[in-house]
Amino acid sequence: MSGDRDVTPHAPATGVRDDADARPTPSFRRLVAAAGTVLAEAGVPSPEHDARALAAHALGVTRYEPALAPEPADEVRVAFAALVERRRRREPLQHIVGSAPFRHLVLHVEPGVFVPRPETETVAQVAVDEAAAVTRAGDVPLVVDLCCGAGGIAASVASEVPGSRVVAVDVDHAAVSLTRRNVEARGVTVHRGDATAADVLCELDGTVHVVVSNPPYIPPDAVPTEPEVREHDPDRALYGGGPDGLEVPGGVVRTASRLLRPGGLLVMEHAEVQAEAVRRLVAGTGAFVDVATRQDLTGRDRMVVARRASTDVRAGVGDSRP
Repeated sequence: MSGDRDVTPHAPATGVRDDADARPTPSFRRLVAAAGTVLAEAGVPSPEHDARALAAHALGVTRYEPALAPEPADEVRVAFAALVERRRRREPLQHIVGSAPFRHLVLHVEPGVFVPRPETETVAQVAVDEAAAVTRAGDVPLVVDLCCGAGGIAASVASEVPGSRVVAVDVDHAAVSLTRRNVEARGVTVHRGDATAADVLCELDGTVHVVVSNPPYIPPDAVPTEPEVREHDPDRALYGGGPDGLEVPGGVVRTASRLLRPGGLLVMEHAEVQAEAVRRLVAGTGAFVDVATRQDLTGRDRMVVARRASTDVRAGVGDSRP
């Protein structure tokens, strides 16, 4: 491990110094603190949090509590040092521990599938709220999650709105497999297919209450700077195609216009800089009204919402943010 902070476990202290270099075993708390420093020097954005998460994973507990955790066996210290080294090399924390929190859930995460992000939780909230409103109106909500990735949105709707019917779609085999794990026993139907295809879920045309999506939308010239994203998230889950990254989102909007019933809701994530372009894209289909940009929890423009018109119209495309 680079740097002068040693998080490598030493042999247990025997009380007898065999040579001048013999050192007592540092407490695990000190190792965790040193790991935080090592991760900070490697540029990890949340080093102390990640060090504690890795400690919890090595100990086999859900949360590391320094004041309560007993001193672990040497093999745990060795395992912890190996985990810290992986994170120092900027392997995503979620890949190392195999899970990621998302709203009220803990999702399984695997390499090769897009890691769920906290900002997408706000997108899921809009879908949950709409599905709950449909339930209160006495109907059974039908929600479709296009480009479902690890299935966080689909799992959230299914768990937070009991009785809802949820369908999740992704073109990637690994994403479909992972979504099935994450929605197990929640009654979600998982379908492998191209969310932008003209015939995907055609049997549901005109019946869906909510279409929600976190599609790939990064433009080709906006390569992420974070190694965790650039080197570990799959390209097909990042880049939206076309010069502006909106080729896939445009296909999702067209699919939504076909699936949604009149008055049904579209909610789709996008990059902060794409807000105006996405509003124009949605309104330009002539299939939606009430096209608006909404913000995530940090106040950034991160999603578009729109209602399916009863007949095709040419909706206004001004900044209709509430």
